Amino acid sequence: ATLGILVSAIPAAYALAKLRWRGQTWAFMAVVAAMMLPPQVVIVPLFDMWVRLGLTGTLVPLIVPYFLFDAFSIFLLRQFFLTIPKDYLDAARIDGCSEIQVLLRVLVPMAKPGIAAAAMFCFLFTWNDYFGPLLYTAQARDNWTLSLAIASFRGMHHVEWNLTMAATVLTMAPAIVLFVFAQKSFVKGITFTGVKG
Repeated sequence: ATLGILVSAIPAAYALAKLRWRGQTWAFMAVVAAMMLPPQVVIVPLFDMWVRLGLTGTLVPLIVPYFLFDAFSIFLLRQFFLTIPKDYLDAARIDGCSEIQVLLRVLVPMAKPGIAAAAMFCFLFTWNDYFGPLLYTAQARDNWTLSLAIASFRGMHHVEWNLTMAATVLTMAPAIVLFVFAQKSFVKGITFTGVKG
């Protein structure tokens, strides 16, 4: 899911921040409107679509949507891309770079903190997500995520607190380790985008 966010959000944010085209303002307004739309509004039609495709019980509904669109990541990266001076991109174009080369060779290396922040937000959201896995994989125990598996330690009349706490610590460990190693980039990315947590 994190890879999907980066593959889809980086080009979209680049187009909204650094290119000029007809309808750009309306497209940005649509991204902002999508951020304000509660996920519960679209969950019924999405669930119906995955049922018709026969993909419930798999991890596909939890991963594939992130390759298509994530409004928050697009907004976050757009705000970071706006802080990068246009002169660098113009110099690359004068040297003969295409727009894809400008994006991949100039903008992406300069935007590593913003990309790290977007990736961490996505990773932490999907790592901790309980509702999506419960909705799509509840009947297929082999595809349960850790958050759903931890909930299975709670029985109707008895809670295995020792197992629940041990599993919780193990589940938190990757997120904590990732944050410790990427803390500098994450903080820098959030600072430059102007997003307040």
